Amino acid sequence: MPRKATTSTTLAAARRPDHVGWLVRGAALAFLIPFLFADLLGVPRDGYYAIYVVAVLAFGALWLHATGQDPVAMLRRNLRWGLALGLVAVAATAGLVFMNGATGRPGGLPFAGAILWRGVVYGAVDGVLLSVIPILGVFAACSGRPLRERSRRAVAGIGALALAVSLGFTAIYHVGYPDFRGSKVTKPLGGDVVWSLPTLLTLSPVGAPIAHAGMHVTAVVHAYHTDLFLPPH
Repeated sequence: MPRKATTSTTLAAARRPDHVGWLVRGAALAFLIPFLFADLLGVPRDGYYAIYVVAVLAFGALWLHATGQDPVAMLRRNLRWGLALGLVAVAATAGLVFMNGATGRPGGLPFAGAILWRGVVYGAVDGVLLSVIPILGVFAACSGRPLRERSRRAVAGIGALALAVSLGFTAIYHVGYPDFRGSKVTKPLGGDVVWSLPTLLTLSPVGAPIAHAGMHVTAVVHAYHTDLFLPPH
C-alpha cells in the first residue's frame, strides 16, 4: 500500500502543469522579442508590432493548452468587474501620458490606423504579456488549494508575488530595448502597478489589456512622437 500511494503521488506530480516553467519561458520571450527584432535587427515600428502581436498570442495559446486552462472560463471569470476596473484604470494610465509633453501627429487615415494598431491592438497585447500571463500564471501555480480555503494573509501574499512577477516581466521586456537600459526603466515599472491592478484584483484577463490599451491610445493622440511610450523609439 505505501508503495502504491507513493507511485500515485509521483504520477499526480508528473501530471501537474508546469506553471513556473511557462512563466520562465514567458519572461524569456518578453526580452527576446525586443532585443532581437527592435535592437539587433531594427525592424520598423509597425512591422515590429506585427511580429510582437503574433508571438505573444501564439505563446498565450500554447500556455493555455499546455497547462490545461479553459480560455472561455477564464474570460468569464469576474468579467463585469474586470471590465469596470479596466475602464477606471484607463483614466489613471491616460494621466500618466498627460504628465508628458504633447507632440505633433499625422491626420486622416494614418492617424486613425495608428490609434487602432499602435493603440488598441499593440496596447492590449502588451497588457496580456506584461500582466495577464504573469499574474494568472502565479495564481495558477498556487491553485493546489482554492483561494477561498486560504487565509487573507496567504491570498495577499500570492497577490504580492503575482505583482512582483508582473513587474519582473515589465522590466525584462523593456531592457530588451536599448534606450531603457538605465534609469528610464523605472517609468514603465510605475505604470505596471496601475495597469495590472484590474487583473490582479479580479483575476479577469480583460482588465489589464483594457487599461494598457487606454494608455497607448492616449499616447498616440497626445504624444505621437513619444520617447517613452510606444517603443521602439
